[in-house]
Amino acid sequence: MRKDKKLLIAYYMPEFPVPGATLPVLEALQESGADLIELGMPYSDPIGDGPVIQDAAHTAIRHGVTVRSILDMVKQARAGDGCKKITTPILLMGYSNPLIAYGGDCFMADAVEAGVDGLLIPDLPPEESRDFLDRAKGFGLTVVYLISPVTPPERIEMIDSLSTDFSYCLAVNATTGTAKLDDSGSDQRIDDYLKRVRAHARKKFVVGFGIKDRERVHRMWEMADGAVVGTALLQHLAEAKTPAETAELAAEFWKSLK
Repeated sequence: MRKDKKLLIAYYMPEFPVPGATLPVLEALQESGADLIELGMPYSDPIGDGPVIQDAAHTAIRHGVTVRSILDMVKQARAGDGCKKITTPILLMGYSNPLIAYGGDCFMADAVEAGVDGLLIPDLPPEESRDFLDRAKGFGLTVVYLISPVTPPERIEMIDSLSTDFSYCLAVNATTGTAKLDDSGSDQRIDDYLKRVRAHARKKFVVGFGIKDRERVHRMWEMADGAVVGTALLQHLAEAKTPAETAELAAEFWKSLK
């Protein structure tokens, strides 16, 4: 991948909206040009997620999704068992409690064995994560930290120093899917914010929350190194009745962003 390539990153909740959809969707996203795929690890109280991803998480839980089953699905995807072999980098995004219950080192070892590339844990404060980060690096896992519009310059520098390869900038102070990027003055506020990040970060950074169409993707590409689309993808898939239909809708939507 070229160093100057702008990334288009997908967020998908496993087994949404129907059981059996995960592997077909991973294949569809890869074939449609996703540069990286975030898989959500469903949690009953996802503090950083808006109603769409919350509902998707509850659906996934009803469909039997667990941390262990996600690792099994990643392993299948990497082996090409049930889908075309998935080589696109995969990050797992989720919350601390399920990982603590699983067992930190056990989880990291199993994640690496399955073929996971990295982790994004929104409720793990950077200041309290040094042990987690060191352990993750020891297993060869990338760790991604979050930057928000109110993060001061000195903390941007600290987060940038901790993030393994890149940081994730929240477009606004809001939960996923509730961000308003088209209100009066929002372009200038986001522009100023991302210029501030650029001035204080040495590594790459991507932007997520509220990015739902090609226009917004390209707008983020002008200022950052990548864009993350999640809620809008899940909304597009919500009415699918079969795994095949889910995959078709995923491909249709992702191609519309390119």
